[in-house]
Amino acid sequence: MKKHIIIITIVSSLMLILGFVFVGAHNKAISFEENINTSISNISKEEQRRVDLFNNLVDAIESYNKFEKETFTQITEARAKANQGLVEQAMLTISAVAEAYPDLKSQDNYKQAMLEFSITENRIASYREQFNNDVRGYNRHVRTFPTNIVLNVIGYEKQDYEYLDFEVDNTDARNLFQNEQTK
Repeated sequence: MKKHIIIITIVSSLMLILGFVFVGAHNKAISFEENINTSISNISKEEQRRVDLFNNLVDAIESYNKFEKETFTQITEARAKANQGLVEQAMLTISAVAEAYPDLKSQDNYKQAMLEFSITENRIASYREQFNNDVRGYNRHVRTFPTNIVLNVIGYEKQDYEYLDFEVDNTDARNLFQNEQTK
């Protein structure tokens, strides 16, 4: 009789421990997914802030300039690019306008907009790095033994997250710089 109680206790304890392992593996995977979703949200929020700041920068330049036709056209094109998500290309255009009007760089609105823009770019880079770290942690968790077996047994569907590649194409910047040097 004592032997049966000991066996039942051991089996119950093992089942309880196994249950904790299954629940823990699943909950940790869900936690990683939520961290990734938060990172995506942070990136999107900062990218929208970047577009808004770019529009503020354009407004600062427009208020400074005497609305010369060429400058106005360049600024309008840059704003359209930014609203399409092509902020890097739009910044090249704005940089060219700023270079053409050196006094613009000393204007307070312009300086503040550039500072905010720089802060936002740094935040985006940080959030992208955090996203990649979250994806790396998630992938490591769902692919390691015995977690991968546990998740398969309970029917967990692994998510396919891809790392963000955020290399900047500097071709346009190099061309702009070379054009400015030849003038």
